[in-house]
Amino acid sequence: MNPAIDEYLAIGCGRCSLVNTPECKVHFWTEPLKLLRAIALNTELKEERKWGVPCYTYNGKNVLIISAFKEYCSMSFFKGSLLKDTFKILEKPGPNSQASRLIRFTDTQGVIKLEQEIRTYINEAIAIEKSGKSVDFKAKDELEYPEELVAKFTEQPDLKTAFENLTPGRKRGYVLHFTQPKQSKTRVARIEKLIPKIMEGKGFFDR
Repeated sequence: MNPAIDEYLAIGCGRCSLVNTPECKVHFWTEPLKLLRAIALNTELKEERKWGVPCYTYNGKNVLIISAFKEYCSMSFFKGSLLKDTFKILEKPGPNSQASRLIRFTDTQGVIKLEQEIRTYINEAIAIEKSGKSVDFKAKDELEYPEELVAKFTEQPDLKTAFENLTPGRKRGYVLHFTQPKQSKTRVARIEKLIPKIMEGKGFFDR
């Protein structure tokens, strides 16, 4: 057990102004986080603290992390896309996540109920790390465009041409920005707002 994780559970990750206050997200999920920690500790993994949160490694390689969010806490696997997901409980952290996968928990009972499944995933993740397997990342220009952007391309062929002429990094920046909102109308609003910039050949962060 790493004392730094005891500190994390006591006061939070320290990455925002809510650290060591009742409003810190860690305090919303203290008990399920403790259970997840206990499960991770009962393995070959080494307990460390990275990015302010509990991180579990094998021979110096990151295998999984435990995190607290506003609406849930989670166990995330760095090479989760290589897991078989036998029990169909893994999720992508975001639509463009290529490697990491997570399991969400909203109460202590959820962890208890899935304890054996969690152990299965951890053991498989350790085996993957031992094997030396790595995630085959797609090239940065191999992006999945949101359907709202595809629809705009159909309406405005010149917009599609301008977008395809952007550098891979600029295209990726736009796609990440456009796919963040959950609601379609918000994605459409973001796209329409940035059309002039795209037509000028500028990236999302360009002025």
